[in-house]
Amino acid sequence: MKSIQQNKELRQKRIWRIRKKIAGTAERPRLCVSFSNKHLYAQAIDDRAGKTLLSVSSIAKDLREESLRANRPSAARLGKVLAEKAKEAGIEAVVFDRHGKRYHGRVKEFAEAARAGGLNF
Repeated sequence: MKSIQQNKELRQKRIWRIRKKIAGTAERPRLCVSFSNKHLYAQAIDDRAGKTLLSVSSIAKDLREESLRANRPSAARLGKVLAEKAKEAGIEAVVFDRHGKRYHGRVKEFAEAARAGGLNF
């Protein structure tokens, strides 16, 4: 049985392994998605300039009245919101960074909603 510390170390290794292979640019930023036990967060990042181009979260003022939680329907809603904001910012294509998580559940719902909203991965 793995300890909590071992799980953290293994996840950090996965994050580094993924980040070695992907990088965001101004034309195609890295879309990093992360989740806590209560909230959802996503950012479009230009790694060359070291800047966040746009971000959305379940605790943002414009989404606060929807009372989004850290579940699959809320992840899908956040994906749609991110796709809309990305279109307004002129971002059409992104590189998806799942931040060491498996591509299922909340991560999958978020990604599919963002694709349905018009983002190209």
